[in-house]
Parts: sequence; C-alpha cells; structure tokens
Amino acid sequence: MKLMGGYYKWQVLAVFLLVLGMGAVTAEDPYRFFDWNVTYGDIYPLGVRQQGILINGQFPGPDIYSVTNNNLIINVHNSLPEPFLLTWNGIQQRKNSFVDGVQGTTCPIPPGKNFTYILQVKDQIGSFFYFPSLAFHKAAGGFGGIRILSRPLIPVPFDDPAGDYTVLIGDWYKANHTRLKAILDRGHRLYFPDGILINGRGPNGSSFTVEQGKTYRLRISNVGLQNTLNFRIQGHKMKLTTYSSLDVHVGQSYSVLVTADQPARDYYIAVSTRFTSKVLTSTALLRYANSGRPVSGPVPSGPTTEIDWSLNQARTIRTNLTASGPRPNPQGSYHYGLINITRTIKLVSSAGLISGKQRYGVNSVSFVPADTPLKLADYFNISGVFKVGSIPDSPTARKMYLDTSVMGVDYRAFVEVVFENHEDIVQSWHLNGYAFWVVGMNGGQWTPARRNEYNLRDAISRCTTQVYPKSWTAIYIALDNVGMWNMRTEYWARQYLGEQFYLRVYTPSKSLRDEYPIPKDALLCGRARGKSTRPV
Repeated sequence: MKLMGGYYKWQVLAVFLLVLGMGAVTAEDPYRFFDWNVTYGDIYPLGVRQQGILINGQFPGPDIYSVTNNNLIINVHNSLPEPFLLTWNGIQQRKNSFVDGVQGTTCPIPPGKNFTYILQVKDQIGSFFYFPSLAFHKAAGGFGGIRILSRPLIPVPFDDPAGDYTVLIGDWYKANHTRLKAILDRGHRLYFPDGILINGRGPNGSSFTVEQGKTYRLRISNVGLQNTLNFRIQGHKMKLTTYSSLDVHVGQSYSVLVTADQPARDYYIAVSTRFTSKVLTSTALLRYANSGRPVSGPVPSGPTTEIDWSLNQARTIRTNLTASGPRPNPQGSYHYGLINITRTIKLVSSAGLISGKQRYGVNSVSFVPADTPLKLADYFNISGVFKVGSIPDSPTARKMYLDTSVMGVDYRAFVEVVFENHEDIVQSWHLNGYAFWVVGMNGGQWTPARRNEYNLRDAISRCTTQVYPKSWTAIYIALDNVGMWNMRTEYWARQYLGEQFYLRVYTPSKSLRDEYPIPKDALLCGRARGKSTRPV
C-alpha cells in the first residue's frame, strides 16, 4: 500500500526478531515499513524559488503513522551530494541510542548510500516529528510528522475524532540553507526570518476541511529554527488533549481537539511569532465541507511580547492522572514527587566570541563535534574522542571555550536539572531519549528554596521545555535509558554554534536488559571505520 508517497506495510513477523537482533522485542509488536528517497528539489514556500530537501518528492515529508510499541523500519536513501542524517524528535529510542540520528550517535549516510533506521515507539503515545540534524539541513526541509496512537485496548479520555491532521508550523528563510550555513560558519549571527510556513506553505497556502458538528484532532509541531509561535483559529475554541499549549515553543509538539460548531464558511488559522519586536504572521484556512462563504473579517490577533501570559498558560497545563494510556518510563515513576533526587545539575547558556567568531555554550563550554560519533567511540573503547566530565554540572566563571562536552550520569539515577536563562530571549531545551517532568518555572534566579514552588503531583511529561528570559525552569528525569543522549537548545543556529552537549547514561552491565547491541548494519565512520559490529 502506498501512503503519501512513502511505502508502508503492516505485518507481524515472528522471525524478524532474530534477523535484526533486537532480543527484547516480542513477535507481538507489529512492524511498519517505510522506504524514503531524499533529494533536492525546487520549492516556492514564500513565493521565491529555493532548494528544498524532499522525501519521496514531498515537502514537507510524509507522515509516519504508528501505534504504541510498533517497530518502525525506515530505509533512507541519500540522493543528496553530501552526507545526511535524520533524527526523531521525541522518540525515546529505548536502549538504542545507536540510531538516534544525531552527530554524536550515528554516522551520516554517505551520498548515494542508504541506511535503515530500526525504531520502536515503546510505551509512547502522542505527536512528534522528524527532521535532518546535519549541516543546517533543517532550514531546507526534510521534516515531517510522527503520530503514535494508543493501542485499541487502552482507551483515551475522548471520543475518536472525525479526522486527524498534522500541522507543521515554523519560521522560514527565503535564502537557501547553504547561504545560512555559510553565515554561521563565518562566525556571524543570522538575520531575522522572512516568514512563517504552515505545512510547507505561506499565507493561505494550506487548508483543513471539516464537517459541521464534528470534532477533529490537530497535531501541531513547531519545526522552525528559532521562534516561539502562537497558534489560534478564528471563531473556534481548542481543547488541549496531550501536553498542550497555544504558545508552541520551537521543537515542541501539541495536540488539540477542535469542534466545527460555527456557521458553515471558511475561517482563518493564524500563526504568529512571539516575543519578537517584528511580528511575523501567516494563515491557513479551516474550511467547512458545506461552506458557502469565503473567509472574511480580520485575521484573529494573538499575544505578542507578553511573558506573563505565556508563563501563566504553561503553568495551567497538567497531566490527567485519571486517563489511560502509556505512562512515562520507568513504569510507576509517574509518582515522581515521591522519588528522592540523587543529583542536581544546573545549566546556564551563554553567547560570546571565540577567536573573533560567534559561539554559544552551556556552562562555559561550546560544543565541537568529534571526528567519530561519541556513541561509537564509547562502544569500541576508542580513546581520545571525548572525555566524560568535560562539561561541569553547574556554571563556572570561566570564559567560554571549545570542547566535545560529555556529562556522565548513572543509570537509574533520578536527577533534577535546572535551566537558567540570563538572556533576553526565550530558550527551548530538548533531551533526546527521554521524557521528563517539568516541575517548575519562574522569573529570576533559581535557589533551593524554589523547590517549594514545584508541582510534585501532576506536572506534564515532555521532551522539550521553554525557559523564559531572565528566568529558570526545573525538570526531573528518571535516567532509565542507557546510551549517549543529546541535550540541546532547539534554537537551531545556537545549537549549530555550540549550545549543546551529550549526556552519557552509563552502567557497567552489558546485559540486553539494559541496552541493545550495536545494529549489525550500523554505519561506521571516523576512527570506528573498519571495526566489526557483530555477527549477523
């Protein structure tokens, strides 16, 4: 069956387990297969021709549809003239950071070659997305939505919607990604984006058809490069269903229910930048199937620079503890407020010049990639690639410097991470391989006394959180996923210029219970080239 330009099959394979060597996956977990060809092609999202990254000829790329615990087999053919990698924003890659798709874990796919990602969406439900992680490719496209539905036997706290739409929003430049990358490589900051895209289209380029009286699910992801975006629909209210907010910070995904309960006509969907002196706005259309009137009236206005409005909204988002569905791992740990903290990590971002070039860092360290993926160097015991402890777990007074920063943490520890933002922009922080509890956020500096403000009962669990200007955000993480995991800003130019590091979750055990072995077909590069993975 061909779906949205990608190839999709549904099977239950009793013997596939042995072929892939994923010993902990049972035959009862279904497999879904995708075959993707990545190419350059002409796109015109803001009315001018650009070089975009297409997947099976599509911009944005095809949706991935799955159900909790499904195994996703995604064969990616790189038809670009340079190396390419995809990463899977929010997919936890349980016990398998080898295929996480970032520079510190996975070798790039060489031009003209292919690589098969094997992912299991273990104990997950919700809305996520994928995107290219190398060479500022994200500014050229190559992104798409991921939806993970609950298994039929596990009910969700709302009726099945009449339709389910992916809505990818993000700021965008008219310039090709190669020009943007060259600006950064010369040590300069990027200028302000040129516009906002909704599903890869400019103003009124996208539409979503609904039938009067029915309810629909919108899966909204901010796949942009730097700006928080506010999402709203003319004349309609939105019910938040999975870790949702109307302010969609870069890198975050949300889900809302919308009932088509208004007179039959077309309505604006509006998306605009937040916390910027210049406000960019774009629109799409909510189109009633029996509409007799075109869209009319002003585009609905939204908040602009108000921090308190966004902060108060974020605090109102809570987990529904009575609802069914997969729980954050480890099982039972959603009673997170009763678990003792074993370590506190405090992270402060910074901006500055190193050798006359713009750089960004965390706790004074600006990350530089190694010549070998860190996970492979760790697996093959290759010395000299990185050093555990090369980033401190609290800020220092040192001037910012370059290093391949890796922080070591213990498997099964329960840690508190505090992000402090001393700058005048909204930061957005993401951790691969995990969902964490956002227990608190407020203005000013964090002190231990701020723990009295924490929500220790029904905080949301997510993989990306915002940190407001001159403010702090605190999260709890149950470190139950062995591997090498990227902690980064989602402000992509800052990530590219060093505002990231890797969290090495380590156990001396070599049991398959704790971590899968390296994939037998893993790409090997750098100092790992020529090494042996394992027998087929």
